[in-house]
Amino acid sequence: MFTGIIEETGTIQGIRRGADACTLTVRCGRVLEESRVGDSIAVNGICLTATSIGNSYFTADVMPETLVRSSLGQLTEGSPVNLERAMPADGRFGGHIVSGHIDGTGTVRNITRDGNAVWYEIGAAPQILRYIVEKGSIAVDGISLTVAGTSDTAFRVSVIPHTREETALRTYRPGSIVNLETDIIGKYVEKLMQPDPAEKEERITEDFLRENGFI
Repeated sequence: MFTGIIEETGTIQGIRRGADACTLTVRCGRVLEESRVGDSIAVNGICLTATSIGNSYFTADVMPETLVRSSLGQLTEGSPVNLERAMPADGRFGGHIVSGHIDGTGTVRNITRDGNAVWYEIGAAPQILRYIVEKGSIAVDGISLTVAGTSDTAFRVSVIPHTREETALRTYRPGSIVNLETDIIGKYVEKLMQPDPAEKEERITEDFLRENGFI
């Protein structure tokens, strides 16, 4: 589990591509501290497993499904990426619950300045937007942000200078593709509110009452 508080911005040092998958080599520093092979590290909001660790890098394999559903397939050597290690049990919960399993991608539509803040408007598909609510949380490329507004086709976030400068947000332009993970709590609530087929079959009926001697 992650919190969406980015620890550092790394750089893609190398990409070894296969027929459908690839292996990323990410140059970084801070996230290597106390990390071991097999640990989870979120790369632009995608939970990846470190397959090797060096003095200034780690490698991770990316499955075909991940390449299809995320923006990782568009990375090139030199691309900046947001990095976060999995949350320790005794760590501070500074953002919100982030699983590292994205719902899909969005597209940056507009970027505007408002005093010392920067507004990002991000377009997304209806099946993603249904879980995004004003004042709720959203992970954009792994960054925990507060939703400032929504529409039928997009949502908006306002970013403080510190967040922008310490993450890959500073490199985004209109048209940039970003990974989106909506608040997992909303998805669980929706699932639990759906009728259980088993319960429907076991509901009390007149036949049930008659068979059990109540009528």
